[in-house]
Order: sequence, then structure tokens, then C-alpha cells
Amino acid sequence: MAPIIPALTDIEIESLLAEAAAAGATHAGYIVLRLPLELDPLFREWLQIHAPLRASHVMSGLRDMHGGKPYRSDFGLRQSGAGPLADMIRQRFRLASKRNGLSGEAILLDTTQFHPPVSGPVQTSLF
Repeated sequence: MAPIIPALTDIEIESLLAEAAAAGATHAGYIVLRLPLELDPLFREWLQIHAPLRASHVMSGLRDMHGGKPYRSDFGLRQSGAGPLADMIRQRFRLASKRNGLSGEAILLDTTQFHPPVSGPVQTSLF
């Protein structure tokens, strides 16, 4: 489920997980909104147009989850954040997943069934 945006899309966590399970999903994961520098002004503009009354609350939530900045690129934190708000989102997602029978375990794929195509153009080496 992505992106989870505090004060905007986080209200749909439980209902979306229930719908996903009803549609046959067996696994769920989430990513909190990632807002790298080049996307920050675009997102803020979109927010002012589409959710102006929530804009300051959304940005405050993002700053709370990223150490006072709208985005932090640290591995392990950039997709889920840190702090009380990130913990609350994590707990809500975990509980709703459990309630709907959705595993948080990674899905292991059987790659032995993959075989590269044998027909078609052959790519040659550059050197």
C-alpha cells in the first residue's frame, strides 16, 4: 500500500486492507510517502490545490516522521519513518493485516520456472 500520507490517506489503511483480503490478497506491505527534493514542491502544490485544509497537517506529520524534515533518505527510515506517528501507522497496518489474514512475510518466488527466450535477436557485446 503506497503511499501512506499522514492526515490524508492513512485513514484508509483498515478499509483498503479489508478490500485487498476480500479480493484474494495474501500479503501486504506499505510505504510512507517519500518526498525527495525534486518532488517536494510538486507535492506541496498538489496538496494546496486538492487538500488545502489538510496541507499544513500533512506536512507536519511528514516532518514528525522524518526528524523535522519532510523527507529523510536514510535507508530503513525513508519508507516507514520514525517516531510516534510512524509507530502508530506501523501498528495500525500490522493489526489490520493480522485481522484480515494478510501475512507480513515476504513471498518467495520460484525462479526455477524462468527460462530466457531462445528465439529472437541476439544481443552482442559492445567490446
